[in-house]
Amino acid sequence: MRNISTALLVSSLLIASPVMAGAGHDHTGGGHSHGPVSSEVVVKKASAKVKALVDSGKLDKSWFDVKAEGAAQKVSANVSEWVVTFKNEKENDVAKQKLYLFFTLDGMYIATNFTGK
Repeated sequence: MRNISTALLVSSLLIASPVMAGAGHDHTGGGHSHGPVSSEVVVKKASAKVKALVDSGKLDKSWFDVKAEGAAQKVSANVSEWVVTFKNEKENDVAKQKLYLFFTLDGMYIATNFTGK
């Protein structure tokens, strides 16, 4: 009887697993993506990331409400990526007035810097 119970439990887990992670699953608002995102989506993600960097103390508070100048797809080291640019004229250091956020084409955050490289 115990072997039958164990067999039923294992088989039900094997049957249920593909259903939970099938093609129709959704990660609305986060998680991994399955294809390229639009410039509007990547700008929203970048704006949220800038706010998070301000909240964590990695960026000055003057960056909190800065709007993105734009997003462009660029090729770096033979890999296409999104680059979202922000400009903060309140920043005293001219070399740090432009902020660049890098994302994969499917919207995953890569890095941030002031050089654009």
